[in-house]
Amino acid sequence: MLAVLGGTAMAVQSRVNAQLGKEIHDSALAAVVSFGGGLLILLAAFAVSPRMRTGLGRVGSALRERRLRPWHLLGGLVGALYVLGQSVSVMVLGVAMFTVGVVAGQTVSGLVVDKAGLGPAGRRPLTWPRVAGALLTVLAVGVALSADVGGADPTAIWLLVLPLVAGAGMSVQQAFNGHIGAVSGSPLTAALVNFTAGTTALVVAWLASLGWHGLPTGFPDNPALYLGGPIGILFIATAAFVVSWIGVLLLALGSVAGQLVGSVLLDALVPAAAAPLATATLAGCGLALVAVVVAAAGGRRGERRALEQSAA
Repeated sequence: MLAVLGGTAMAVQSRVNAQLGKEIHDSALAAVVSFGGGLLILLAAFAVSPRMRTGLGRVGSALRERRLRPWHLLGGLVGALYVLGQSVSVMVLGVAMFTVGVVAGQTVSGLVVDKAGLGPAGRRPLTWPRVAGALLTVLAVGVALSADVGGADPTAIWLLVLPLVAGAGMSVQQAFNGHIGAVSGSPLTAALVNFTAGTTALVVAWLASLGWHGLPTGFPDNPALYLGGPIGILFIATAAFVVSWIGVLLLALGSVAGQLVGSVLLDALVPAAAAPLATATLAGCGLALVAVVVAAAGGRRGERRALEQSAA
């Protein structure tokens, strides 16, 4: 349930950040505002939270003792890649195709990450229910977005590499953040490390892009457009907290289900377009929820039904 709620938060964050980027005509700066706002909140929390300070000290100790590797601190770069990939490709592919690429990359990568044992839960077996759940999730997104996928420009399909890579990286990000959360004993400490790396990368990218578009002429007054950072904190902290329990694949599947449910609710309650909800979208959402249940069943029975054993 927490993974699903985190995915729903991602859907809300996407709407907020996209609207902010549209109003200031600078997607890179909108990403900086989102990540930077989250970082400022986390730094304020760090100043008053003994648990976060203790957690950061534990991270330093774990690095010195080689229980953590330096690359475990770089999960936030994936978040930066996600928003930059969005700014480059969404205007060409559309949100639907971008989401298909991200979800496909994230779901398949979740299998690989769990099998390789990159998460704090260690190696998790590839059972038939878990693989079936991953495939059902990809199918669910295809069903939900079938009309948009069918209308894609064939000459722009190569741009799907960006969301595919970003989606695949999200599973690695969740695994790395899970390690930091487990070592520090504080999901907010994991979020602080994540936001520090991501904000640094985005500021560098934005400064490099100033020559093309210059500084914005103003910022919108709507305070809701600046909630991307707090929502990101909620997602990162939740993911770091639950990944040790359910593994990267189930976290990814729950997040996908949450994204679909959140998108449906947003389109129903706060529609961005005049077109009504499509039946295919609702069908895909239901199929994704079934996929989560199937994969979760495989997670509980995984030790007895590993693919390697069944193939022997």
